[in-house]
Amino acid sequence: MSGRIRRTEEFVELIGALSQFRITTADILVKGGNESQIPKRLASLLRPLRWFETRIRGDLVVTIETHTNDGKEITETRLGDFMDGHKVDFVKDRVAFDLEWNSKDQTFDRDLYAFRAFHEAGVVSAAVLLTRSADLNKVFKKLEIMPKYGASTTWMGKLLYRMKAGRSGGCPVLVLGITQNLIEDWPQ
Repeated sequence: MSGRIRRTEEFVELIGALSQFRITTADILVKGGNESQIPKRLASLLRPLRWFETRIRGDLVVTIETHTNDGKEITETRLGDFMDGHKVDFVKDRVAFDLEWNSKDQTFDRDLYAFRAFHEAGVVSAAVLLTRSADLNKVFKKLEIMPKYGASTTWMGKLLYRMKAGRSGGCPVLVLGITQNLIEDWPQ
């Protein structure tokens, strides 16, 4: 099966899972701790489809070939842990997917670097990054929790300038924003 066909299947799986993905005001209000209910909801949709947390690591082997009067000398040097990328929330075959709900905005740099490392190593062809849209600020204000979701946390406004600056390298990244339309119990 060609890589293009597989990636199409992965895209269809992601679209299907994201079409089912919903949150509640209770999810928004609860203190997250290590992992809030929101990433768990997404994981419950993707893990059964075999999308798993993945980390890339690798050594670099440098081969030096020297041509001498007596022939050729070859020496190799191994640089251990040359590439040690951050974990990506969900990877399947050649597609990486990360969710950033309410982390410090520097997390985007880590995610984009990981996508870039996976792509440069030939492990992934594309990535998807899901985060909060500015549209949710209205919800946070109405719920009187805007300070919890401050300007220095992960949301679309902190991601887009990083994307425009090319921080993902050559890795194509589809960026998606969670809007208030995904809140099941929010009046539309």
